[in-house]
Amino acid sequence: MSTETDTQVVAETRTNFGKGFARRLRAAGKIPAVIYGHGTEPVHVALPGHQMLLLVRRANAVIELSVDGKGQLVLVKDVQRDPVRQIIEHIDLLVVKKGEKVQVDVPIVVVGEPFAGTMATQGASSVSLEVEATHIPETVEVDVEGLEDGAQITAADLTLPRGASLVTEPETLIVGVSVPAATIAAADEIEAADEATAAEQSDEVEAEGDEKSE
Repeated sequence: MSTETDTQVVAETRTNFGKGFARRLRAAGKIPAVIYGHGTEPVHVALPGHQMLLLVRRANAVIELSVDGKGQLVLVKDVQRDPVRQIIEHIDLLVVKKGEKVQVDVPIVVVGEPFAGTMATQGASSVSLEVEATHIPETVEVDVEGLEDGAQITAADLTLPRGASLVTEPETLIVGVSVPAATIAAADEIEAADEATAAEQSDEVEAEGDEKSE
């Protein structure tokens, strides 16, 4: 028995357009979408809302779509949401073939802990890769375990999934490791206080020496 998170989705073709019709579709629990690619004419469809809401939680979802009884693979290329309510307003679907390579943006996940007293800052939240349409990785991991202040990981340093090639510029900064500014400021304050204390103690010693010489 299929579940709502299956990648098999049944779409309904639609011939009506416009904001009013789109609102009625969403009110009925459906999402307007367009299918394009491989030199075909765009096909406008309506998708089951709840199932798609679950499927698009994963970036670059590939779906086995059935339209008028005809099956085809499609890649979720773009999801447009209402900026306030975050309701899905429209989805763009790109026709793909098994074995075909596509360009996608894959989320980056930072794992591990850098050297004590430092922090890892992401310079990029995703990386562009060319991969097989049916083997798109969910994420690319970046391990910062034990990295010290000044360490940098660029796109060229990433360990890519098998069969994937880098599209992002190789020198793009992905993660940088540094000592937090607040920590540096606190250390400077402590150092300044220590120097002031040492200076006071030196002055006291000199004063005591002057008194004895008198």
